[in-house]
Amino acid sequence: MHKVFIDGGAGTTGLRLRERLTQRKDIALIELSDEMRKDANARRDALNEAEIAFLCLPDDAARESVSLIENPLVRVIDTSTAHRVAQGWAYGLAELTGQRERIASSLRVANPGCHASGFIALIAPLVEAGLIKKDEHLSCFSLTGYSGGGKKMIAQYESESRDLLLNAPRQYGLSQAHKHLPEMTYYSGLDAAPAFCPVVAPFYSGMEVAVLVFGVQPERAKEVYRQKYAGGLIRFKEESDEQGFLSAAAYSGKDDMEISVHGNDERLLLVARFDNLGKGASGAAIQNMNIMLGLNESTGLAL
Repeated sequence: MHKVFIDGGAGTTGLRLRERLTQRKDIALIELSDEMRKDANARRDALNEAEIAFLCLPDDAARESVSLIENPLVRVIDTSTAHRVAQGWAYGLAELTGQRERIASSLRVANPGCHASGFIALIAPLVEAGLIKKDEHLSCFSLTGYSGGGKKMIAQYESESRDLLLNAPRQYGLSQAHKHLPEMTYYSGLDAAPAFCPVVAPFYSGMEVAVLVFGVQPERAKEVYRQKYAGGLIRFKEESDEQGFLSAAAYSGKDDMEISVHGNDERLLLVARFDNLGKGASGAAIQNMNIMLGLNESTGLAL
């Protein structure tokens, strides 16, 4: 049995992790009462007892949790933004070149951001293949369900007296300084951050990340994706639409991701669809745990 502790298990990512892990017979969850999970000494003991510790916390709290770990054998998967571009941390998008091996051997893994996962999965292979130049200035549109905003936003959207403005999609990240931009830039291999337009809409979960590119032949892009995503939890799909539409909720409740290519020789629309709580959060975290433990990486996931 592998001992696992979820620090911050009351949030949306932590709750999804717990839901997945309690169904497994190879995992023993270390659990604290509501009172004890706010006690620093109890958290320290739980963190140091674990084989794998998931951090589902705000950035500063995640850094504090790391500082409490004294046991050199404890392996950490941090779902916050705190360590995604930090030295000494593997980036938990296993499908990137060489990253699965880094995750397998690392004591510290930073789980990717939800928007970032889709953008990087689309752009990194094309930059690596030379189809997109490193100095290209890109734009990214990302549509997400409201569960990505955590318990407070979920309560707002599910309130019977909710603001009427919540009945329509809402754009945010207006300052162009979204917290996912550093990892989106670094791990896609770009020199400059993309213009990023995230939108939250009135549906619970699901995500659709889209990037428009010019001057890339559709078949060349498709061939790169076919080779890059021949196996694993990211898959290239040749034909992906619902009678001319693409729903952002297509992978709600699932832990994998679909990549598709649309458009023509003049301009291409690259699309990644997945669940913001799945491959965009807890699903990726469990995939990383499986890799770190030497297990089949899809064990315990909904595919």
